[in-house]
Amino acid sequence: MVTGYDHLLFLFGVIFFLYRIRDVGLYVTLFAIGHSSTLLYGVLSGTHVNPYIVDAIIGLSVVYKALDNLGAFKTVFGVQPDNRAAVFIFGLFHGFGLATKLQDFSLGSDGLVPNMLAFNVGVEIGQLLALTGILIAMGFWRRTSAFGRQAFAANVVLMSAGFLLTGYQLAGFYLND
Repeated sequence: MVTGYDHLLFLFGVIFFLYRIRDVGLYVTLFAIGHSSTLLYGVLSGTHVNPYIVDAIIGLSVVYKALDNLGAFKTVFGVQPDNRAAVFIFGLFHGFGLATKLQDFSLGSDGLVPNMLAFNVGVEIGQLLALTGILIAMGFWRRTSAFGRQAFAANVVLMSAGFLLTGYQLAGFYLND
């Protein structure tokens, strides 16, 4: 089971080239609305998805964002996808990933809603704290003359991490199910 860093890798990719705090807030909010919606839906409706498959898709979301940051879609297809829609849609998948983790706890129906809300609030607080640290570090990094040169390599590493996460989850799917 992957724990949180897959979501943070995706968000790192999302904010990589966002320089205004308003833009960061917009994209993080779209992601939060997406993952909160499917977290609530998945848990309250009892919808079960295979955690290996949903986590593989989450890994692919990291790959997608790195490719987007590298300009691959514009270069290869001549089109730039709508980043807001992509962040929201991938947020939906990330929410199902969170739902599978919460469903593992086998919570009783009497405490389900408060426990689920507490879980989601904890996820949001953790994301905000991590993003704050990432934004501070990125702020310093962006001011260096090396940022432009290192941005390509950083996104290649991000893409590689996404492929690694995807492969790990697909291996789990084929070997454990």
